[in-house]
Amino acid sequence: MENTHVQPTTSYDHIIDKLWASFDEIKKIQKETAISMEKTDRQMQETDRRMQETDRQAKKTGRYIKQIGKQLGAFKNSFGNVVQHMIAPNLLKKFQEFGYDFEEACDNVKVRHKKNDINFEIDVFLQNGDIAMLVEIKTDLTISDINDHVSRLDKMRIYADSRGDKRRFIGAVAGIVVKDSARKYALEQGFYLIEPSGKNFNVSLPYNKPKEW
Repeated sequence: MENTHVQPTTSYDHIIDKLWASFDEIKKIQKETAISMEKTDRQMQETDRRMQETDRQAKKTGRYIKQIGKQLGAFKNSFGNVVQHMIAPNLLKKFQEFGYDFEEACDNVKVRHKKNDINFEIDVFLQNGDIAMLVEIKTDLTISDINDHVSRLDKMRIYADSRGDKRRFIGAVAGIVVKDSARKYALEQGFYLIEPSGKNFNVSLPYNKPKEW
């Protein structure tokens, strides 16, 4: 009897079902990805909008702070001028208590000497034939202001020598607001310290002998 070999029938239905299932899954993933990308795009646009708004607010705040700073600076300058004119006329009498017989008090004295590159201003200048005092007045006296005054007196010595002025020079600093660190530093530098007290003002002596230039 002849053997008959029967070829198995290949079914593609199962494979097709898997392909369609894969296509559906791909379309689902594409849809979810599109939704996610759209959401991310909206978030990025919102973030960009917020950053722009923040930048606008920052610029607006910066302009406001700058304006306030100018107004505060103008106020301090005006207040400092008032204090300066209040202190200047009374310093002659006040420093008589410390043995200084100053004959003249001038405010806003400008000192210039091109040869030595000297250019500065003295808020109040007390003087006689033997000694002169340079007074620096600040609304808020700082250590930096005190160092500037030391430099100012150094330049005053150079300027005076160039003109044959052999007088001694001493210094004083005045402040409406003076922190303890600035107060201590001023007195250590050999300066007199002038501070308001009610309608008058007090003068503190340097810790040691007043420094002379």
